[in-house]
Amino acid sequence: MGFWAGRRVLVTGHTGFKGSWLCEMLLARGAAVSGLALAPDTRPALFDQLGLAGRVDHALGDIRDSSLVAARMRDLRPEVVLHLAAQPLVRRSYREPLETWATNVMGTAHVLEAVRRLEAPCAVVVVTTDKVYENREWEHPYRETDPLGGHDPYSASKAGTELVAESWRKSFLAGSGVRLATARAGNVIGGGDWSEDRILPDLARALGAGSPLLVRNRHAVRPWQHVLDPLEGYLMLAERLAGPEAAGFEAGFNFGPEPADQRSVGALVEAARVHWAGDWTDATDPDAPHEAGRLALSIERARMVLGWQPRWDFARAVAETVGWYREVAAGADPAERVRAQIVAFGGGA
Repeated sequence: MGFWAGRRVLVTGHTGFKGSWLCEMLLARGAAVSGLALAPDTRPALFDQLGLAGRVDHALGDIRDSSLVAARMRDLRPEVVLHLAAQPLVRRSYREPLETWATNVMGTAHVLEAVRRLEAPCAVVVVTTDKVYENREWEHPYRETDPLGGHDPYSASKAGTELVAESWRKSFLAGSGVRLATARAGNVIGGGDWSEDRILPDLARALGAGSPLLVRNRHAVRPWQHVLDPLEGYLMLAERLAGPEAAGFEAGFNFGPEPADQRSVGALVEAARVHWAGDWTDATDPDAPHEAGRLALSIERARMVLGWQPRWDFARAVAETVGWYREVAAGADPAERVRAQIVAFGGGA
């Protein structure tokens, strides 16, 4: 637990799916965890299932409110900031483009400006997505040096988040005690994700209701990975940023699966049905808003520079995820299952 024991950590977006898993990992390592986020927007919500409101310094607030963000930062004076707060859904971004841009771009600017004004050492990891790259629908895995872009408002706004981070790093943080990196994760799966328009939560809901799963874009290829893998990467990156050689880690890092584990949506559904049988039907809508057909990430920078690599392959990630939903549906304690998986992964110390 050495580095994290007693360390003041602010997690923005701590009420979300990834934020909840991250808080649980940090608590297991002895960190003093605080959060700033909107209230959970799903029922159920993993944040509630883990009882995190009573186990971290929990505060509700919108990162689009710069004064609120600044006040929270002054009160906490964190040593590490893990910025996950975002509007994270592609299809919602078509319905709510202005909210998506305001949250993902200006919200990030508010967080970085609040850290800057502390005038104190801090390691900051800004989490974006694999979708920040200009997608050319090729098999080439995107590297951190490839051009940024984005078709839908979510992807484009996350590319904007990367530009905001780079601007603050170069304009304000160079030579200061604030060290900043960005983390571009692939498509994460894991127990406790109850978000709309995500394939395994949709599967769990369909099976629970005795209905067939409606599958969109079954030929689309994504870099699937268990949520614990990129979260471990974020923590490793933050630790390096706080160390004596921090300058070598102030950059963007991809966190994804091995190349062989980048599979289609249809392959994911079939792999899930091995562990929890159910029917599915192709619900592809030719008039639906655009979504990328193929995404693949190169993880060589994280492997070579950071010493990170994925621990759970595609089969293990699917088994652990579907097992969580199936066991919880049968009456298992969600929090116990999360903690058991963290221990099995080796992410509790």
